[in-house]
Amino acid sequence: MGLKGGLHTTGAKWFMIESQRHSYHLVDPSPWPISGSLGALATTVGGVMYMHSFQGGATLLSLGLIFLLYTMFVWWWDVLRESTLEGHHTKAVQLGPRYGSILFIVSEVMFLFCFFWASSHSSLAPTVEIGGIWPPKGIGVLDPWEIPLLNTPILPSSGAAVTWAHHAILAGKEKRAVYALVATVSLALVSTGFQGMEYYQAPSTISDSIYGSTFFLATGFHGFHVIIGTLFLIVCGIRQYLGHLTKKHHVGFEAAAWYWHFVDMVRLFPFVSIYWWGGI
Repeated sequence: MGLKGGLHTTGAKWFMIESQRHSYHLVDPSPWPISGSLGALATTVGGVMYMHSFQGGATLLSLGLIFLLYTMFVWWWDVLRESTLEGHHTKAVQLGPRYGSILFIVSEVMFLFCFFWASSHSSLAPTVEIGGIWPPKGIGVLDPWEIPLLNTPILPSSGAAVTWAHHAILAGKEKRAVYALVATVSLALVSTGFQGMEYYQAPSTISDSIYGSTFFLATGFHGFHVIIGTLFLIVCGIRQYLGHLTKKHHVGFEAAAWYWHFVDMVRLFPFVSIYWWGGI
């Protein structure tokens, strides 16, 4: 067994690294891109058929979602194998996932900004159709100083916990990083639970005028991002427990941490622009 480029290599793997004179990863042929495309197509067509009450729409939608989720699982499994076990993700290769994560987060910022802009546009210049006032006449709103205020500092606190986990990984303290990730996920679950209580107690629905539409779309999509980020952090916690993350190789965790900081900071905007302004 020899050591070359920071990787323990034997047999065919040693020959592969010896014969490769560059630091980039030439991926093997994979069936997952085409299977993911077919799953997305089935999900889209099935969703349209289901919404228009066509026979078999629900079945096609379900099969498409199952196929899509399976593709996501096995594709990411391959990426983890290539990076963790096979050592293909060199410093040059790691730049791609980092740039991709940043661009994805920027696109998500623009996505959520659309809903906050719609709410601000409607509230700053309410039309005669909704009574010229905001919230519209006859629409019940949540008290911003109850559950919304209680829920707002939880996500920034979880952001502090994920930063703690990052520093623990950089310091090589594996157990402390696991504890910090457990704390982060616990706070995220509490926040999601509070939002569920909030929706249960909400005096309006998504069909109640422009207020209901913008309120539930903005807060609902933010809550969906919290759930996705929570799953992302759970996977990172499992990988940290298994010893996959090291001081110099934890790109997956960095992407999760960046995404989570985006999620926890965005929480401040709906509180001010939707809960507080809408509850005046």
